[in-house]
Amino acid sequence: MTGFERLDTPRRLRDMTDVPDGTLIGRAHLPQSRDPAGVGGPTPVLVDRDVVRDLSPLGPTVAAIIARPDLLARLADEAFPVVALTHEAIAESHHSLRREGHVHLLAPLDLQVIKASGVTFVRSLLERMIEAETSGDPRHAGDVRRRLGHLIGTIGPSIRAGTPEALALLARLREHGAPSTYLEVGLGTHAEIFTKAPVLSSVGTGELVGVRADSQWSNPEPEVVLVIDGSGSVRGATLGNDVNLRDLEGRSPLLLGVAKDNNASCAIGPWIRLFDDGFTMAALMATDVTLQIWGRDGFAFRGTDPLAEMSREPQALVDQASGANHRYPDGFALFLGTMSIPTGTRRSTDEGFTHAVADEVRVSNPLLGSLTNWVETCDRTPAWQLGIGALMANLASRGLLGRD
Repeated sequence: MTGFERLDTPRRLRDMTDVPDGTLIGRAHLPQSRDPAGVGGPTPVLVDRDVVRDLSPLGPTVAAIIARPDLLARLADEAFPVVALTHEAIAESHHSLRREGHVHLLAPLDLQVIKASGVTFVRSLLERMIEAETSGDPRHAGDVRRRLGHLIGTIGPSIRAGTPEALALLARLREHGAPSTYLEVGLGTHAEIFTKAPVLSSVGTGELVGVRADSQWSNPEPEVVLVIDGSGSVRGATLGNDVNLRDLEGRSPLLLGVAKDNNASCAIGPWIRLFDDGFTMAALMATDVTLQIWGRDGFAFRGTDPLAEMSREPQALVDQASGANHRYPDGFALFLGTMSIPTGTRRSTDEGFTHAVADEVRVSNPLLGSLTNWVETCDRTPAWQLGIGALMANLASRGLLGRD
């Protein structure tokens, strides 16, 4: 029996079916039997409580649908065809339980660029500095954490990066010889914003997430992900796991791309909850994000962190990621950064946590639901095959291009 099978209990599957209130937009794979064109393929959907509805009459992609200014009104006024029961579509999304001919959820993004912001919490600032000071060697993490912990402890969780107070603190810390690479983006004017993954490469709930086999120090990064349309307006939010290789990034910040962008290293889902009168940014930022990990070695971790402790306002991050200097005609998604980086003992007291194959990782939020994935090495995750060209060919064969 594999570790995956041992961890796939009915309790886990029931937990995966939690559906929050609100307007939930996602993507699903429709088999030939459920596709009006008889072809099958990725389709924008509305998760309407107990049922999943086909939204392709509104647009061929999630990016196109999200861009509609009349979206909420159209969703409220029209009845779109049902293609699946919600709990069945979620269960079918599990990588080892999927059946031919059944609808399953995909990552809810398609043509959006996938961006990420880093070092947006004081606690993650400490961990990034530890990686740099140890040159990515987890054996020295404990000593550096103890040495830098007192220094970073002088930074209150309520400080806001880029403010005069933060800039003055940054100058004082530099005078005391503190490492400055991550301090600059943690406290300074400019945020760390980078491209996390290629368009269409993210995996959804129930899928495998990948860590490189040559990495010895890896971790999940549970985050809220904002979804922004082509005009730069924030339309909704979802959950993400920005899988990270701490040893590679710690060797040099110039290895960020190697540490962050690998096969199946970006998980997003299970859906996008649209902002409306009942779901606002303020309401979201008043909640917590919970990270849970279960390992086949018996390891278990749970951490819950408040979004209110972000050192930058979400809109400020969106403004730095887009605007006059950066345009995204199909929109983009923006990871807001992680606070919860597991440091508990797994291998030894000083080395702390690193991923093992078959780890089950769940990121959850009371307003957004739960994103659940299982860890595998990047070279053993399913090959990414549906790129932009393949998607366009599929949509054309189904007669979905050129619709209003």
